[in-house]
Amino acid sequence: MNVINPHVFDPIHALVLLGVTAAATALLIQLLHPLLVRYALARPNARSSHTIPTPQGGGIPIVITVLAVVIAGAVLGQGPRPATAIAMMVVGLAMLAIAGAIDDIHPLPVLPRLIVQLSAAALMVLTFPAEARLFPFLNLLIERTLLVVGLVWFINLTNFMDGIDWMTVAETVPIAACLAALGLTGLVSELTPLLPVVLALLGGMLGFAPFNRHVARLFLGDVGSLPIGALVGWLLIVLALAGHLIAALILPLYYLADATITLIRRWRNGENIGEAHRSHFYQRATSGGFSVPQVTRDVFALNVLLAVLSVAAVKSPVAMTRFACLALAIVATLAVLWRFGNGAPEQRI
Repeated sequence: MNVINPHVFDPIHALVLLGVTAAATALLIQLLHPLLVRYALARPNARSSHTIPTPQGGGIPIVITVLAVVIAGAVLGQGPRPATAIAMMVVGLAMLAIAGAIDDIHPLPVLPRLIVQLSAAALMVLTFPAEARLFPFLNLLIERTLLVVGLVWFINLTNFMDGIDWMTVAETVPIAACLAALGLTGLVSELTPLLPVVLALLGGMLGFAPFNRHVARLFLGDVGSLPIGALVGWLLIVLALAGHLIAALILPLYYLADATITLIRRWRNGENIGEAHRSHFYQRATSGGFSVPQVTRDVFALNVLLAVLSVAAVKSPVAMTRFACLALAIVATLAVLWRFGNGAPEQRI
């Protein structure tokens, strides 16, 4: 990927695009809402966090907005290059959105879902040029295979974590805002040509946020969580390939920690890790007396801190400082997980 017209986006242009994409997403949600109520109603079950039937599919307008910006950017000469990279990104995101939409209405078996996710992740990883290396000591094929597997894991953990109102908003908005800031300021020049994509994602999530605010009138659905997870994961790989691996690990640390620790704990307990459950830390928090707004507030606050630490890690030329930022991020994340896992203070009395 090459930087195309790196100065075309100043803060004013960025705010305009942000506003336009947020408004477009909100308008599309209003237009699609009657159809979603009719065809994509999520009814409560034993594992649900909601108690009344609620339409899902709120990710459709976000995906449409992001893809429209990606395609418009290609026409205007902005975004990832070469043109094949744009095509592979669009196809990969569209595959995940279509599979997610089908899964929202008629649940798909595990194998077809995994095949689609691996194919989409492979397409998106192929957008990276061969000279962009994360681990130069590894064979290129091995490294790219690891990136595909990592991206599939990130797609799934985003889906796993999208279990209560505003959770994906609280995670994605700080990450996208941080990536946009890194691109706008030129701290990470590799993100500069991707600003339209990052800002469209941020604007889309902001446009969706009022509808998903507790008590939610609309859920994201797999049609949204899968491509959003893929896009965020892909952008984090861009950050890592730019030489900022520690910053790329810090930004999504809450999702990585909650989902991974929960998976390991369930595996060790002999549980079927493919079954739906309510044992993530954020779910244990709501079961333990925290309200949904309290949980998402804490996650949002943590993610703002992680964004600050990520920027500090990018700016510092000293390796020890970058590792100190990572250590602080781990401590802060573990503190939130401990708080969630132990329940609200009044419940412990």
